[in-house]
Amino acid sequence: MSTVDLDSTNFVETVNNNDIVIIDFWAPWCGPCQSFLPIYEELSEQHSDIVFSKVNTEQHQDLAAQFQIRSIPTLMVFREQIILYQEAGALPKESLVKMIEQIKALDMDEVRNSVESDSESAE
Repeated sequence: MSTVDLDSTNFVETVNNNDIVIIDFWAPWCGPCQSFLPIYEELSEQHSDIVFSKVNTEQHQDLAAQFQIRSIPTLMVFREQIILYQEAGALPKESLVKMIEQIKALDMDEVRNSVESDSESAE
């Protein structure tokens, strides 16, 4: 599966209707973004059960602002509509592969319980 371009019209639908969504916030002028792209595309072909998507921060500044993207590339991972990972910087292929394995292995009931208890203690 190739990567999906996200914008404000399809972002929520993509995250809500897919189990795992990895988002690469990037820009055309960003050297590290361009270097990371072949790795990201290759892994998107190897993991058809994951939606690999991209947000061009130049064209979609609204999304970049919404998620407080300050540096690019920034990777964000949603699983079952919960943000599990967000970090700036291009990952080496091995690190991205390892992260994908860890995301798939998570017990989402435990994650949801942890999120609920965190939100209750914040109140």
